[in-house]
Amino acid sequence: MSSDKARKLFEALDLDANGTLTREEVIIALRTKGPSLAASGDLPFWALGDADASSALFDTADQNGDAVLTLEEFAAVVDRRFGWR
Repeated sequence: MSSDKARKLFEALDLDANGTLTREEVIIALRTKGPSLAASGDLPFWALGDADASSALFDTADQNGDAVLTLEEFAAVVDRRFGWR
């Protein structure tokens, strides 16, 4: 079960609103939306990284290696990493 914060962040990063995140979406969305998400408290400031950091977050979360993240995969990582659970 994901936290509300993880769900909100997932939806913010899901640029095409198709219910999954691609590596490109994660990198682009964190670069373009990250600062405002952090400013509003929806993302820890220390989590704002470069493309490599965003890519590493994606790899960690992509449990089944299918190159897309579901909310469950994403939330499992960010809830733990950001202390939301």
